[in-house]
Amino acid sequence: MAVIELTCISCPLGCPLKVETDQAGQVVRVTGNTCKRGELYGKKEVTAPERTVTSTVAVVGGSAPLVSVRTKTDIPKGKIFDCMEAIRAAKIQAPVHIGDVVVENVCGTGVDVIATKTVD
Repeated sequence: MAVIELTCISCPLGCPLKVETDQAGQVVRVTGNTCKRGELYGKKEVTAPERTVTSTVAVVGGSAPLVSVRTKTDIPKGKIFDCMEAIRAAKIQAPVHIGDVVVENVCGTGVDVIATKTVD
């Protein structure tokens, strides 16, 4: 049985988690958490880690040269570098509003990259 040690990031407490897995990589037990969110985080982090990606995209004809963006939801951790390449290649025409889709279905994840700022 393997034991993976993590620090939970689900809330400000930062609980030290121990996630025990069987030989097939399935989670057997999570300990060290003080709330249910910690248990869920530990299981997800070991079996299918995901992250929100934040960055900026070039704005054409806007009052600012860049607009801040983020993925609408988490994407698989292994797709972060591909996602960043797609974001770096993107340009958007002004005006841009908060929530506008800047990159649709980034890298086939089913997740859109959206603007987090308005640029006139």
